[in-house]
Amino acid sequence: MGTRVELHVFGAVDADCLTAARRAIEAVDDALTIHRPSPTTALNEVLADGGTAAIDDPILLDALGRAAHAVAATGGLFDPTAAVGVPGRWPALSIDLVAARIEARVPAALDFGGFGKGYALDRAADILRAGGAASALLSAGESSIAVIGSHPLGGGWPLAIPDPVEVGATLTVIEVEDAALSISATAGAGMLAPNRAATVRPRDGCAVTDARTAVAVETNGALAEAISTALIVADADEAAALIAASPGGRGLYHHAAATTAAREDVV
Repeated sequence: MGTRVELHVFGAVDADCLTAARRAIEAVDDALTIHRPSPTTALNEVLADGGTAAIDDPILLDALGRAAHAVAATGGLFDPTAAVGVPGRWPALSIDLVAARIEARVPAALDFGGFGKGYALDRAADILRAGGAASALLSAGESSIAVIGSHPLGGGWPLAIPDPVEVGATLTVIEVEDAALSISATAGAGMLAPNRAATVRPRDGCAVTDARTAVAVETNGALAEAISTALIVADADEAAALIAASPGGRGLYHHAAATTAAREDVV
């Protein structure tokens, strides 16, 4: 994933729990990365010719199932096949989760991007819960966060959403309890990170150039990542519909200038 991952667990847990959670995150990275040989890159080689392939890796298969749910939940605004100059091609994929097979009717390639971070935290959180963790915070690059239970001092976890444009400023502070948070942005220093791909509109394959920050709080990290990405690429009506579908859990900020963030729709 090329990002710092932190696991903070409060209270007693199974002795091997943290190690297992870390290995789960590494296993997701090994399965979904496109920056070195992986089950995803091997699958992409087949999909590049519009072919049919077996999905041999169980993590990749599960991720495809969750991605399918996320695509449907966003009306196609999240599409892991979209790239600069390449409109989303998810509708041209046929995925049989039972038979573990995928068919591409046109050339396609998968890039799970931030979705993979959220999914990795989901799998780690499941292991921590199974190990007895009642309160924990998991973070991947500080833009993907999952929390288990309530804050160790009680109540929700207060999370400050930084302004990516104005150094030291905060867009908002929200409380999250037993849920996941994703922050997506098209502005700020984070855009300069190595291997950072542009956020692309699936409808036309064009990179989003407007300076925006999207926030999504969902039941799991994979869906949170998909929703925050969808908010970034959405037009005004689409964004309003996504926010209305989960009042208080989703928000979109438009940065009016290099040093000023204008808040329009907020969580």
